[in-house]
Amino acid sequence: MKANITKVIQRSILLLITTLLVNVGAFADSDHNEARKLKEAGKILPLEQIIASARQQHSGHILEIELEHEDGRYIYELEILDDNGTVWELEYDAKSGKLIKQEIDD
Repeated sequence: MKANITKVIQRSILLLITTLLVNVGAFADSDHNEARKLKEAGKILPLEQIIASARQQHSGHILEIELEHEDGRYIYELEILDDNGTVWELEYDAKSGKLIKQEIDD
């Protein structure tokens, strides 16, 4: 259990540093604007709806959320740290909200 907590802390620090580096400047604005346009066009569901679905699967803290375009469709990827210290990776079809994949993140 202690090793899991240490691993989660290390991942969280790395994630924080990565997030700070990626979200600097116009790149972050561009991603945000693109996601907003996709939502307004009905191509993806609102992130709030996906988060609500994810919380029904696993309670805990959301560590990371990404919107990716894979195989011709948009995918929301979420990482959740549950109350037991396990990190779950969940993938949702961004248009339908259907859970595509759920696994423990190593």
